Amino acid sequence: MTRPHGIEAVELTKRYGDRTVVHDLTFSVRPGSVTGFLGPNGAGKSTTMRLLLGLDAPTRGHSTVGGRPYPDHPAPLTEVGALLEARSIHPGRTARNHLLALAHTHGIPPSRVEEVIGMTGLTEVAGRRVKGFSLGMGQRLGIAAALLGDPATLILDEPVNGLDPDGVLWIRTLLKSLAAEGRTVLVSSHLMSEMALTADHLVIIGRGRLLADTTVEAFVRDAGASAVKVVSPEAASLAGVLGGPGVEVERTGPDGLLVRGTDSRSIGRTAATHCIPLFELTPVTASLEQAFMDLTHEAVEYQAVPLEGAAA
Repeated sequence: MTRPHGIEAVELTKRYGDRTVVHDLTFSVRPGSVTGFLGPNGAGKSTTMRLLLGLDAPTRGHSTVGGRPYPDHPAPLTEVGALLEARSIHPGRTARNHLLALAHTHGIPPSRVEEVIGMTGLTEVAGRRVKGFSLGMGQRLGIAAALLGDPATLILDEPVNGLDPDGVLWIRTLLKSLAAEGRTVLVSSHLMSEMALTADHLVIIGRGRLLADTTVEAFVRDAGASAVKVVSPEAASLAGVLGGPGVEVERTGPDGLLVRGTDSRSIGRTAATHCIPLFELTPVTASLEQAFMDLTHEAVEYQAVPLEGAAA
């Protein structure tokens, strides 16, 4: 397998009438890591993936996958594996026959079909018609099709949708192992907790515009929501001496504080200087979910209105 050039999007723009769904998107997806493609509903993620795969033509801009536009690849399945619509399969075909038909178009041997059936846990149901598949089984079949040509690049839209916890763990392990082999992996998901465990890099969009292109670690670190949890029998006294420019101290109970604007070391030194005992001093960082919500709250297409009388 030749090493890919990754994915490049340059000023991708897509308009439908007077509505701009994707607006001047420029980003790169490098080989050797899992890149999470995130955004609220209606952000333009699926449209962007369709543009990358040549399923929609951009109004302006261009993209390449593996060094060339996707439609220019002579054998696309062996270059790019994609999962966009897992259930876009003839319902009367068996899983095995569906994969065999795909393999035939690219000269892929039947042995590879059996291999991906085993890889995706479909061995026992490979002879069943797809119309009887559950959502999770349909996802596994879609992933098997994406892996069929042993591609250097994977573009997967919500691959964990419908999978049970064991299946989610399997996908996480699979994606990380594929990236470790030097492949390019772009995956969208609404599960922030899963992206925090799977992705190395993030591309985040909102209302069709790029909001962030960074590592998971840097994104969470720069979210500005880090704090230090402090427990002390003299919490009130400690709160009094910690206060200052840029430092915010919140009481969380008789013995508890949540301190922002300083770090554990400074708090410990201040407590020692004033002979205040500490029972706990724990850094608290923002979760990926909270950082994502903070970044995208103004880019959400549909804002929910709290019910009257609902608990805060």
